[in-house]
Amino acid sequence: MALRIFDLDETLVRCDSSSLFCEYLVERGLVDDVLYLETERKLMEQYTNQQLLIDDYIKFQLAPLSKLTIAAVDELADDFVFTKMRQWIYPQGRELLKQLSLQGHRLLIISATAAFIVRAVARELGVEDVLAIDLQEINNQYSGVIQGVPSYREGKVTRLKQWLQQHKLSLADAHFYSDSMNDLPLLELVDNPVVTNPGARLKQIAAQRDWQLLQWQLTGS
Repeated sequence: MALRIFDLDETLVRCDSSSLFCEYLVERGLVDDVLYLETERKLMEQYTNQQLLIDDYIKFQLAPLSKLTIAAVDELADDFVFTKMRQWIYPQGRELLKQLSLQGHRLLIISATAAFIVRAVARELGVEDVLAIDLQEINNQYSGVIQGVPSYREGKVTRLKQWLQQHKLSLADAHFYSDSMNDLPLLELVDNPVVTNPGARLKQIAAQRDWQLLQWQLTGS
């Protein structure tokens, strides 16, 4: 069966998991700076406008975790998903992943979010394969420095091609599901782009190019 690739934020979940994790850090008392969320909001505006320098965001986001061990950060991520993230998962997305898995397709989540967050969400969704922002590890801690090519914009294409070569797979009949203009390079690469919960610009492009369009809702919304 063919590869089925999914973006995470605003595609499988009705939120940005990075922003939500920052809120979680504040709620847990791990961030003292009252400007933390305001700074994060401004950085996310840059992301929406396709202007974000991903290295700056990761360095900012990881600063409060600099003294924690990798195991402690991973435990926080699991708690974050259980207590704060699960309610934002689209039920239609969860069901689609289940159906595709039963049909024998290989599932992959590729995201511009820190890998420890994406892996935790992927476990909740039953997806084993993840490509996300890998972090340098020094003395059993995440340094806040990106390791390798970041899976962001054109970097998603680079990382995916590396992963395909490593696993001896191809993009034949592959589908990629995404909401984001930042993912246009990868949407254009696959045989079957599926624009999912898009903003106005990407929705217009999907209509012009006759791409499949999905629009999901949370239960009761």
